Amino acid sequence: MVRRVFVEKKEAYAVHAAELQHELHEFLGLKDVTVRYLIRYDVENISPDVYKKAVKSVFSEPPVDTIREEFFECDKNDAVFAVEALPGQFDQRADSAVQCIRFLKGSEEPIVRTAEVYILSGIKSDEELKRVQDYVMNPVDSRLSDGKKPVTLRQDYPEPEDVKTFRSFKSMSDMSLKKLYDSLSLAMTFSDFKHIRNYFKNDEKRDPYVTEIRVLDTYWSDHCRHTTFLTELKDVEIPEGYYAAPIRKAWEKYKKTREEVYGKKASEKGGKKYICLMDIATMGARALKKMGKLEDEE
Repeated sequence: MVRRVFVEKKEAYAVHAAELQHELHEFLGLKDVTVRYLIRYDVENISPDVYKKAVKSVFSEPPVDTIREEFFECDKNDAVFAVEALPGQFDQRADSAVQCIRFLKGSEEPIVRTAEVYILSGIKSDEELKRVQDYVMNPVDSRLSDGKKPVTLRQDYPEPEDVKTFRSFKSMSDMSLKKLYDSLSLAMTFSDFKHIRNYFKNDEKRDPYVTEIRVLDTYWSDHCRHTTFLTELKDVEIPEGYYAAPIRKAWEKYKKTREEVYGKKASEKGGKKYICLMDIATMGARALKKMGKLEDEE
């Protein structure tokens, strides 16, 4: 059976709720919104006596927390939503709870899932609610919870497929290899691709996994980025736009600074100190060093 516990800090200790409320007022302009913040624990595979102990020693601190089991009270006009970790995403709070429950009784093998519950008073539209949800939730690792208590917290994952390989890669002719190369939209050149084929043929003596080719291509792309960083910039044009003025100002400041750092010869064509992205990126540090304000540049 899945048991559900809601934990809310008492008003005097509700620091997180107060901070979020302040941010919604100042950053989102929602001056009339008040916030309540609860932690939701769903726990399964735990004995009744250990569960009772965990409620008051693992999930909460009774002197500062209000504990509610299965449901909580709120006004019918309040906007309520919960944010939970995406499937497969590590849940630090849940993992810590599991370890603490095992301290209570070593033979327990509980399953715990957590979520953050937000209760908002003063929300006037769906658009305002969406703005708050976007503000508190990172879609990379979290999602909105539907609020329903699951029948079980056990998660069964399907058996993954076998890792795919490029069959006959090591023995491909140049023509066949070129067709494969054109179909993959790789950052590396075809000559690079042939070099990889020869490596797998002569050294590894096997066909590569698809993942291996993609990882190698990522490193090739990163190499290209460093190559681009050192490419000489001979003709710089700043198009008209919203940021044109500050960019031009920064560009002129950079050119003036590099003359102060390198001297007048820095602007001569064919010199070693040519303008490139790497030079632009490091000019601030170079200027500070010349001024004697950067003794330990590492």
